[in-house]
Amino acid sequence: MRISVIAVGSKMPAWVEQGVDEYCRRLPRELKLQWREIPLARRSRDARPEQLAELEGEQILKAVPAGDRVIALDVLGKRLSTHDLAGELRAWQMSGDNFSLLIGGPDGLAPQCLQRADSRWSLSDLTLPHPLVRVILAEQLYRAWTITVNHPYHRD
Repeated sequence: MRISVIAVGSKMPAWVEQGVDEYCRRLPRELKLQWREIPLARRSRDARPEQLAELEGEQILKAVPAGDRVIALDVLGKRLSTHDLAGELRAWQMSGDNFSLLIGGPDGLAPQCLQRADSRWSLSDLTLPHPLVRVILAEQLYRAWTITVNHPYHRD
């Protein structure tokens, strides 16, 4: 199974790259986590946030591999515990499908991305910086996988 994380923004700080790489390295080959970065839309004084999100949204949707099930990371999405995520991950693996997780830019995900999504997931009620979201997402996917295989990484 492949999980593509499609995220707006590039040129992440080294600590973000290191954190994401560490958790990706720990995942087994049969659970491939790949990252695709979409450049931020060019900001100007005249640009409206909705326009910027829409431009980024077009690029996000072009990057979604054909046939993928799509999950939008959205503050209004469903909140999952780590054990709930492990159950979701188990179901994803059993489905035989590939998945794309969408992370919007500073102006959020465009309506067309939310419409395309099969489901929406909220990492937190808190507003998180986008670089930190990447590390949290990679760690939580790794943690969920460890639960599914009874690895001692996760402790209740």
